[in-house]
Amino acid sequence: MAFADRRQDKDNMDKKDEWLCGFNPVLEAVKSGRKINAVYISKQRREQTQKITELARAEGIRVEFADKEFFDSKFHKGHQGVAALVEKKRLLSIDELLAIPEKRGETPFFLILDLIEDPRNFGAILRVADAAGVHGVVFQSHRSAGVTSLVSKASAGALEYVNLVEVVNIKHAIEKMKKLDITIIGAEADSELTIWDVDMKVPLAVVIGSEGEGLRRTVKEMCDFTVNLPMRGMVNSLNVSVATGILAYEVMRQRSGG
Repeated sequence: MAFADRRQDKDNMDKKDEWLCGFNPVLEAVKSGRKINAVYISKQRREQTQKITELARAEGIRVEFADKEFFDSKFHKGHQGVAALVEKKRLLSIDELLAIPEKRGETPFFLILDLIEDPRNFGAILRVADAAGVHGVVFQSHRSAGVTSLVSKASAGALEYVNLVEVVNIKHAIEKMKKLDITIIGAEADSELTIWDVDMKVPLAVVIGSEGEGLRRTVKEMCDFTVNLPMRGMVNSLNVSVATGILAYEVMRQRSGG
């Protein structure tokens, strides 16, 4: 890649731009129609990344071939020799999110993340949200992983398709949902109710607690009730993204009449 092109990209990159890296994140960004300034392919990976190159060029996106050193100096491990300079994902307001189910004629189903700080967990939860048809994910602007290239990589590109709302305090979002008669269910290991004991066919938001602390007390008090996942093993805990997946698919099961 020419020095002039690198300098141009640096000049063009502003607060509206960000880097993505990895095969699936870049591929899904191209497929989803996100605005992309340029796609970068490692010279050593031309054959393996031909699909991305063809799709990008078909969309009129500039494709540059760069040395391995370019990727190693700019990105974390796992970049797979693929990167893209893209416009930052547009986040919705809470009001925009709440309007989506009605527009689609569907029963609301949201996820609210109470301080999920590990980007790998955040990304994995976004994969669950996309797969389970969640209308959107709400998270806080502080003490949360946020929307980063690491999250995009962990989501395997699902980030492109999930509606996201970043708020200063999730409690305000919960209050808005409760005013719309959306039931707030908290995931809590010591709850007396299991996921099989409650009706999840109603308008619903599931609150997922942080990796180490679980739900904060003040957030738990705002929930209409809490549920646990039945456990029969010796280790009484699951990774937060795995637990989210089980909860989300129980919602799908109930709503499909299973």
